[in-house]
Amino acid sequence: MRTATRTKPTEQGKYKRFTRKKFCRFCAEKTIFIDYKDTKTLKSYLTDRGKLLPSRMTGTCAKHQRDLTEAIKRARNIALLSFMEK
Repeated sequence: MRTATRTKPTEQGKYKRFTRKKFCRFCAEKTIFIDYKDTKTLKSYLTDRGKLLPSRMTGTCAKHQRDLTEAIKRARNIALLSFMEK
């Protein structure tokens, strides 16, 4: 019977990282409505290329991520936000 090789105890915790738990900023502020005219807030959820950041990076909950996506799309359609950054 073959046994599995084990790593050294010093190497075991080498890549362990402790990060803060991300929280939904909209839930914490008890925001009911994400305004598409608030471009300063919406730009913080976009990459430098103009793509929407995923919720695993921003920490937004699923409900507010959907609302945020809709608000960004509305702002793009009426030219408050650009579709692509140059």
